[in-house]
Amino acid sequence: MTSVRIWGPGAGAVAVLVVTGVWAHGSAGVDAGLWAEVRPAVEARLVARAAGTGDGESGPGPRWFCRAEVLDLSEGEGRVRAGIDTLCLEYGERGGALAECAGTRIPQVVRLERDPAHGGYRVVSEEEPPDDDAAWTAGHFSRHARSRLDEEMPSTALAAQARTHFGLPAHAPVRDSC
Repeated sequence: MTSVRIWGPGAGAVAVLVVTGVWAHGSAGVDAGLWAEVRPAVEARLVARAAGTGDGESGPGPRWFCRAEVLDLSEGEGRVRAGIDTLCLEYGERGGALAECAGTRIPQVVRLERDPAHGGYRVVSEEEPPDDDAAWTAGHFSRHARSRLDEEMPSTALAAQARTHFGLPAHAPVRDSC
């Protein structure tokens, strides 16, 4: 009876550690090297698609800045499938301040293939949910990836890129109107 009292809790603790390890591996299972290779093509495509769609497009010089965070990443049969969370913000410069003109945050599934002519990868297809459709998201992302869609996606890096682009100082304020 003594061995059950000693081994029972120990086995339970081991089970908890194994489950936690499997969950943590799933969250860190993205190949960082592959993501570093495909990310430039993904983000360039995001910027290209966003151009011409913002509130400030009629004003002088507004520009889109986009970033993607990888949620799922797999490679096979010469293609890469990237499940991503995207944030695109359109910024302009107004009176020494950064003006946020428009923005969007959308989960997407992007497929890429190697681009031998230019090096790196090129986007061959992209999908996004119709009107924030939860069923679409559930069918295209793992449970862990979907939970990450609820996390905040900071825009600090995009604002810093925009300040540099417009020649503004690092402390220039961000205003909500273009």
